[in-house]
Amino acid sequence: METRDLAVLAAAAGAGSLSAAARRLGLTPMAASRRLAALERDCGARLLHRTTRSVSLTAEGEALLPYAQAMLEAEEAARAALSPGQLCATGLLRATAPAAFGRKVVVPLMPDLLAAQPGLRIDLQLTDAVVDIVGEGFDVAIRIAPLRDSGLIARRLAPNPRLLCASPAYLAARGAPAGLADLADHECVRLTGVTHWPFRAGHLSRNVRIEGRFTSSSIEGVHEACRRGLGLALLSYWDVKDELAAGRLASVALNDAEPQDLSIWALYPTARYAPPKLRVFLAALERGLA
Repeated sequence: METRDLAVLAAAAGAGSLSAAARRLGLTPMAASRRLAALERDCGARLLHRTTRSVSLTAEGEALLPYAQAMLEAEEAARAALSPGQLCATGLLRATAPAAFGRKVVVPLMPDLLAAQPGLRIDLQLTDAVVDIVGEGFDVAIRIAPLRDSGLIARRLAPNPRLLCASPAYLAARGAPAGLADLADHECVRLTGVTHWPFRAGHLSRNVRIEGRFTSSSIEGVHEACRRGLGLALLSYWDVKDELAAGRLASVALNDAEPQDLSIWALYPTARYAPPKLRVFLAALERGLA
């Protein structure tokens, strides 16, 4: 009984389909199917019920799964024990992150990580859509938003301070708002569907209705519109720090409130033992965000 075959069973049970399990393991669907067939031959029993769209565990598969997971975790622990000074990560890590954050923050951290971990491969999908990481076979998702109860492990990587920003040209033409009430007199560039911005006034939270003639489905569109003088925008510090330093954008401080911060989170499926590939990836993000 090979651990690589057991990995297919565990991944398929978690993802609900053999194709998603194959993506998570960096295999072709045919290779995953062959490994599962080899495991079933070794066990002398069918372990999965298969349909064209999904799989489910048989009674024999249900009985084997906890032992398979324990063996896989023991193998990962043994690999880590052999490299006590540094985790040795191998295999394919599939991650998803918001497009702008991934491009500006995650990708620049990857050269050093991959240089330090020659056995690691990374597939990073950049999208602003909320992804079903279990169903799509991802190991981890990076989110910058209030979290819903999803049954996933949530690990806070860093705070995400936000700033009220505008271009120098916009401020020269319209002036800067002094307080929350003044936002009603300004163009506010925002994401499509957003009607309120959250602020913190002392210990109180306030959601302030905002208006504006330009909206965008992506934060990159909001950022660019703000830079080109279309109005005020609520943007993350990591997204605007270069423009602030260069003078292409200016931060606007209100006298009665400040933007409510979010957090940067990593979400991943429940597991008693996070594999080294996930641990080194998250550690690289935490170092980069510190």
